[in-house]
Amino acid sequence: MDYSHQTSLVPCGQDKYISKNELLLHLKTYNLYYEGQNLQLRHREEEDEFIVEGLLNISWGLRRPIRLQMQDDNERIRPPPSSSSWHSGCNLGAQGTTLKPLTTPNIQISEVDAPPKSDQTLSPTDTRGLKPLQEDTPQLMRTRSDVGVRRRGNVRTPSDQRRIRRHRFSINGHYYNHKTSVFTPAYGSVTNVRINSTMTTPQVLKLLLNKFKIENSAEEFALYVVHTSGEKQKLKTNDYPLIARILQGPCEQVSKVFLMEKDQVEEVTYDVAQYIKFEMPVLKSFIQKLQEEEDREVKKLMRKYTVLRLMIRQRLEEIAETPATI
Repeated sequence: MDYSHQTSLVPCGQDKYISKNELLLHLKTYNLYYEGQNLQLRHREEEDEFIVEGLLNISWGLRRPIRLQMQDDNERIRPPPSSSSWHSGCNLGAQGTTLKPLTTPNIQISEVDAPPKSDQTLSPTDTRGLKPLQEDTPQLMRTRSDVGVRRRGNVRTPSDQRRIRRHRFSINGHYYNHKTSVFTPAYGSVTNVRINSTMTTPQVLKLLLNKFKIENSAEEFALYVVHTSGEKQKLKTNDYPLIARILQGPCEQVSKVFLMEKDQVEEVTYDVAQYIKFEMPVLKSFIQKLQEEEDREVKKLMRKYTVLRLMIRQRLEEIAETPATI
């Protein structure tokens, strides 16, 4: 299939593009690294646009606590009024059909006879439908009981279960409750979101915060590509995090994508990062060497311009002594 020059380029940031073939090579390496895992990425073309989609691992790098939204867990757990055991035991049949109210069988008891025992009254051999009464009687005896409410409350329909899963995810097993609604995720712990290559950094941030129902504004945070060398590169608003992850390579021992506060983290360039992990005496020796080199360069420049100044003055004197010619 032929593509024009424009469609063979894939945007990876503001005024930055990468050829589709080169991106496919990076993508192939990425998927080979995660072969057999759910972190493999898929790609497709939609309206002549090359799109990559899949899970992106994001590490928590927050220093301040975050706030979780107030949650309707209580309403979700509370059983609906119509699902109480009184209603289900009294007038609902096995198939959910409404039964007619049961009437007590007309049994004549003489004064001299002893009252019939309960097992005789509820014998299966009695006529006029006494067997359904035997099945419903235990439910009637437990009407409005706590056991019935708890049992019914734990039963959720498939639609409710999907809504609950969509409504909230845990952060390393942490769900919202009134005691721990404000907390700081463990530094370096990993979560993931399903995104595609057309989503920019703000869109990914909003998707991540919405996944965990975090109240904080997305403007407070930023995504950083952090290397083991100490280099920290902030993803700009026009960058595409999934493309950035593919270009950085799949190995998270080399680089990771971190969620951090904007005002707590500064970018660290590669030139600075290569000195970060040295001990202080080594860094001081580097500074001393740089100072000596700077002094040598300054002296060299001073000698150069001193010579030039003398040459200019000498030439000016020669011009002043030479008589003007007509």
